[in-house]
Amino acid sequence: MAKYIFVTGGVTSSLGKGIIAASLAKLLQARGFNATIQKFDPYINVDPGTLNPYEHGECYVTEDGAETDLDLGHYERFLNIHTSQANNVTTGRIYQTVINKERAGDFLGKTVQVVPHITDEIKRRMLLLGEQGYDVVITEIGGTVGDIESLPFIEAVRQLQWELPEEDLMVVHLTLIPYLKAAKELKTKPTQHSVKMLSETGVHPDVIVCRTEEPLTNEIKRKIALFCNVKTEAVIEAMDASTIYEVPLLMLQEKLDTICMRKLRLETKKEPELTSWIAFLDKLKYPKSKVSIGLIGKYVELQDAYKSILESFIHAGALNEVKVQVVNVHSEHITQENVAEKLSGLDGLLVAPGFGHRGIEGKIIAVQFAREKGLPFFGICLGMQMAVIEYARNVLGLANAHSTEMESGTNDPVINMMEEQKKIKMMGGTMRLGAYPCDIKEGSLAHKIYGELHISERHRHRYEFNSDYLDQFESKGMMASGRNPQTGLVEIMEIPTHPFFIGVQYHPELKSTVERPAPLFVHFIAAAKQYNEKRSATISRLVESVPVK
Repeated sequence: MAKYIFVTGGVTSSLGKGIIAASLAKLLQARGFNATIQKFDPYINVDPGTLNPYEHGECYVTEDGAETDLDLGHYERFLNIHTSQANNVTTGRIYQTVINKERAGDFLGKTVQVVPHITDEIKRRMLLLGEQGYDVVITEIGGTVGDIESLPFIEAVRQLQWELPEEDLMVVHLTLIPYLKAAKELKTKPTQHSVKMLSETGVHPDVIVCRTEEPLTNEIKRKIALFCNVKTEAVIEAMDASTIYEVPLLMLQEKLDTICMRKLRLETKKEPELTSWIAFLDKLKYPKSKVSIGLIGKYVELQDAYKSILESFIHAGALNEVKVQVVNVHSEHITQENVAEKLSGLDGLLVAPGFGHRGIEGKIIAVQFAREKGLPFFGICLGMQMAVIEYARNVLGLANAHSTEMESGTNDPVINMMEEQKKIKMMGGTMRLGAYPCDIKEGSLAHKIYGELHISERHRHRYEFNSDYLDQFESKGMMASGRNPQTGLVEIMEIPTHPFFIGVQYHPELKSTVERPAPLFVHFIAAAKQYNEKRSATISRLVESVPVK
């Protein structure tokens, strides 16, 4: 039988339930247990695929093509495993399933209600992963206790507390202990109210994890334990960390894993094996040099919009023993007149993925700057398409070349809608999604990066390179070095004569983890490091050549 841990949150959102869940799973995994995590989101959208980044941050895509919450990215990055559609469930998906059953007559004419029909479907989904051989299934309940949208999920947990054996289920509640600078005190009252509200629903937490800016004293822990009806050792301090990758070690120090194992009567398999994790952290915290990478996009002011890209920079930076300083450059603000000023001092340029026409010309101008100046360039999805358009306009001489996404009537549609997408009307879950194979051209930059000729990467797009123009591109020096073996879809474009210039139609950031950094990011940062060293050497020679008066 699998054991089930539910992670709830109180006081405020964005406390880091996903990081706590991933950290606990990492510790249990390091002890030899087979652990996985799932996220239950209270919004009525079937999935976040139709939400823009301002609403929900990044949309994370799994191997099987599910558009999911960005927390699933944290799960994969921490555990080095693949998640699937089963790991992310929304209110919309729950109601859709129940309504479809009602239309099919599955309820024999009964009145369909939140209890028991909606909660029964929630419970079925909560227990589904436990049937796949996992020792521990951690379930993160999205939102904050007290939200009206979260009530059916909390009610489902309440029912499971009675239906499952006591030692098979526990609840970890993440809350906030605010520090009032004026009073110079940590305040426990918000936590007391949050736990009281959770208890009123019939769900009683076994562990309380307290996000805090200041250390919790034993007196504060005892006070929380007394008023919240838990043992003092089950009050866990979660101090703000310099990086999310420190959190597993902080939770190990607080004995969160052993407390959970004791409650669930899990026998210790071994002491946690975290040698490689600690080595990664050591490289991350003590880099030998620094590189500056320009991130060109239209959501750069949002921390979560390019979450997987930013985390991939961290993984690749640690492997190269450099600190990656990301310089956000809003593509709408780039012009031919200011591009040199905005991109000066950079060691590499990444043009981010996205949709729509806003900021497109700025991205094209940035690509041109990188290509002409020999600056290491990396384009992802839309970024690759912008590189193609720039090359068509400025090298092939197709002045009006464009993508039909932005200009449907363009005379030179070097980027065109995929044929199978042209008849699709529904927006949700209809793009080319999930993992697809790619054959790489031998001797290419892509071959050097991956070290193999056959790879698989994840996709999320509707538009593709128009292969009718491929001969023109290759005759002028831009090569298709990766193609889908079944459809011939161009997956990778590169310029062999450039120090480092590559664009990919897929999203390599979605597979980057602490233990397996994405090869494209690793080599891009290595190229940026080399560019930085050459530039520094040139500056040094120039300084030395200036005569001293």
